[in-house]
Amino acid sequence: MDFSAANHTLWNFVIQFGYIAAVILIANCLRQRISFVRKSMMPIAVLGGFLLLIAKQIGIVHVDQNLMETLTYHGIALGFIAMSLRVPENKQQTKKGRVGLRSGAVIVSTYMVQGVTGLIITLALSFTVMPNMFQAAGLLLPMGYGQGPGQANNVGASYQALGFAGGHSFGLAIAAAGYIVACLVGVFILNVLRRTGKLKDVVSGGPETYSEDFFHSKDEIPISESIDKLSVQLAMVILVYVATYLVAWGITSGIAALSPGVAKTVNTLIWGFNFIIGAALAMLLRVILERLRKANVIHRQYQNNYLLNRLSGAFFDVMIVAGIGSINVEDIRGLVLPFVLLVIAGGVVTWLHLKYVCKAVYPDYYNEGFISMFGMLTGTISSGVLLLREVDPDLSTPAANNLIVGSSFGILLGAPVLILVGLAPKSTTMCIVTLGLAAAYLLILDLVIFRVGRGKR
Repeated sequence: MDFSAANHTLWNFVIQFGYIAAVILIANCLRQRISFVRKSMMPIAVLGGFLLLIAKQIGIVHVDQNLMETLTYHGIALGFIAMSLRVPENKQQTKKGRVGLRSGAVIVSTYMVQGVTGLIITLALSFTVMPNMFQAAGLLLPMGYGQGPGQANNVGASYQALGFAGGHSFGLAIAAAGYIVACLVGVFILNVLRRTGKLKDVVSGGPETYSEDFFHSKDEIPISESIDKLSVQLAMVILVYVATYLVAWGITSGIAALSPGVAKTVNTLIWGFNFIIGAALAMLLRVILERLRKANVIHRQYQNNYLLNRLSGAFFDVMIVAGIGSINVEDIRGLVLPFVLLVIAGGVVTWLHLKYVCKAVYPDYYNEGFISMFGMLTGTISSGVLLLREVDPDLSTPAANNLIVGSSFGILLGAPVLILVGLAPKSTTMCIVTLGLAAAYLLILDLVIFRVGRGKR
């Protein structure tokens, strides 16, 4: 085997990861040294992604488009698997199923608001000034804003295969704009709340200190072992992802055997939403391991929440940088009008909807609940936590936990999104039907938000 630079296949992977590593470190330095960047609260991975995109556009680096799309696709699934393997730390919080259910309803109802808004815009454009507009493109708004670059990449690519020219880059561009909305609008909200006296200024203290329990539980496998504890966490994540592949392959093979026509649409969506299968399998493994411990079949907890958090953070960081870096600006030059309309309208309706529902679900910590949900539902869970820490640095309110527990319920409540995403591209009639179904599901979720657990907080 040739180990020299002439072997492009051998070294290209390393070089491309080198680009990602370089922009992350540069972005970190910029955030530390430049006040404007630091105050914008833009996540380092997002800034790094834009740096990579700029470097690609001006020709400083050659970005392997296929590899970046691959990293984006796998990154979201691996990140969610790592998150879902974590053992719940606060038992009392996990018992508050009603709040978790209502938080999940808040998340998915926001998807529906974004989806309805997006479809109205793209349908209106297709009937007026842009007759060639891909009508289902409006559903990329909840994919990019609500679910982030991973799903924007997956659904955009599937729509591109169905005839939406530039769909992949369009979806990723909306996701990138969502980060900007999350950071800039989020900071604006924080400043308004502080000026009106609704929030206290957060005074930064000394260096953060943590007890040993923060890194390690007494029931876990030993730190000093013949295999590194991080290797165990990574092995569990990879094995769950292999199981995810096998389950998705089994489902799609069965559908293809039973109905080739249905398989053309549904199978693409199943592979695109593979992170849902992965998260479900990770939760199943977590339950199995817990049952085995109670039955004394195994005597140690194999998961380490601290390391799983680090793994999910690393996967998401790589996913975000690769996703933004893989945007092809040329693909969206003819889609500037729908892009601008979706980005602006998406931010406005998300703000208004969350102000309405968060008052009902989080009356005791409305500001924290609202700002964290707004950050997550325009960017990702990381931007939601970033904004939350500005008003609740110790995460003393349940707002941070609601993002996690709500996301778990959101996976279940969000299952109909698979159907809507698959129906909309079939025809104009089905796109309009999808709009009606999304509006109807929004009403059902509102009933969950305002009726479930009333008076039982």
